[in-house]
Amino acid sequence: MKKTTKLLAASIAFASLPLSAANYAIEARGDAMGGVGVVSANFLTAPFYNPALVAIYRRNDDMGMITPSFGGNYNDPNNLVDDIDNLVDSIESGTVTGSDLDALNGDSLNVDLGGVVAFALPNQYIAANVFAKAYTESFVTPDTSTDAANSDLVNAELTAVKAVSIGIMEAGISLAKYQTFMGQHLSFGISPKLQRIYTYNYIASAQNYDLSDVRENDTAETTFNIDAGALWFYGPFRVGFSATNIIDREIETKSVSQQLTSSTGATRTVTSSHSYNLGPVYTIGAGIVSDYFTLSVDYDLNEAEKFTSFNDNEQMIRVGTEVDLLRQLKLRGGYYKNLAYSDSEGTVTAGIGISPLNLFQLDLSANYTNENAMGASINFLASY
Repeated sequence: MKKTTKLLAASIAFASLPLSAANYAIEARGDAMGGVGVVSANFLTAPFYNPALVAIYRRNDDMGMITPSFGGNYNDPNNLVDDIDNLVDSIESGTVTGSDLDALNGDSLNVDLGGVVAFALPNQYIAANVFAKAYTESFVTPDTSTDAANSDLVNAELTAVKAVSIGIMEAGISLAKYQTFMGQHLSFGISPKLQRIYTYNYIASAQNYDLSDVRENDTAETTFNIDAGALWFYGPFRVGFSATNIIDREIETKSVSQQLTSSTGATRTVTSSHSYNLGPVYTIGAGIVSDYFTLSVDYDLNEAEKFTSFNDNEQMIRVGTEVDLLRQLKLRGGYYKNLAYSDSEGTVTAGIGISPLNLFQLDLSANYTNENAMGASINFLASY
C-alpha cells in the first residue's frame, strides 16, 4: 500500500478515535462566517459561542434541534505526507541521501475533526438548550535520527513518526434569561457541562507505523467545566461577551518509549510525552444582526495555550457575514486569522444555508488557507 494513503488514513483515523471536543465547535453556519458567533449565533447554536443567545429567538420558535453538525480541517503546511513518502521510497530502494532526512525538519501534520448536537426549548422564563460537543486536535510529526556515526540509510531506518491526539467529549445545558434594564435589552447565559478528556500518544518507525495498538497509550478523565456569556442589543446592533472553559485544566498524555532497530542492528530509543492546556478563552463580539443581513466581528481577548510541544496557540480575530434571501437561501462568507503568530496565514470561508419551505435547514461550509490547509462542515437542523 502506498505510504501516502496509509499516512492519511492513519492520521484521520487517529484523530477521530474518541470523536471528541476542545475549545471550539464544528458548526457549519458559524464556520462559513469565519467562525463568528458571539453575537451572530442563533438560539440553537448559542451553546457553542455564547450561551446568552439561547434567550434570543423569534416568537414562533417553540423548539429546535441540530441533528447533527460535523466536519473537519486538514493542515499539512510543509508536505509531511510527501516527505515521508519520499523517505520510505528511498529506504526501499537503498538510495537515501541527507536531503531526504533534511526535508522532514520542521514538518507537522494537523487534523481536526468534530461535531455537535443540540436540542433547544426557548421560553420567556429560562430558555434552555441541551447540547453535546465533540472535537479532536491531532498532530503527526517526524523524529529524525541524526547520528553522524550512521549512514543516511541507517538514520532513515531509525527515523520515527509520532502521533498525539487530544479530545474532549462534553455534554451540558445552556440556561439563559432575557430582560430589560433602564430601557436596555440584555441577556445572560451560563452552560455547566461535563467533559470526558482523552489523550492518545503513539510512536513507530516511518516504515512500520501501525495504529491498531494506539489505545494502549491512552488516558481518560472526567471533569466539570462551565461557559458563560452576556449580550446587549438595540435594534439590529449587538455587543456580546463569552467565556469558554472557565476552569483551567492541565492535561498530560501518557509517556511513551519505543526502541527502533535498523537493518544493520543499530538501535535508537525514541520517547514522547505531551502537555495540553484546556484553559479559558474570553471573546468579545460586535455586529449588526437583522432579519435578512448579518455582519459580525469576534476577537479573542487572550491567547489560548494548547499543546506545549507544537506552535498551535490561538488568539483569533474573525469576521463574517450572511445574506438571507426570502428565508429559503442564505449566502455566507468570512475570514479569520490567528494573531498568536505574526506569520500566520489568514483563512477564507464560505457557505450556504438551504431552507426548503422552512421545513428544515441544511448548512454547508468550506474554508481555505492554502493548498495544504482546508476544511469543510455540514449542519442538519430544524426549528418549530
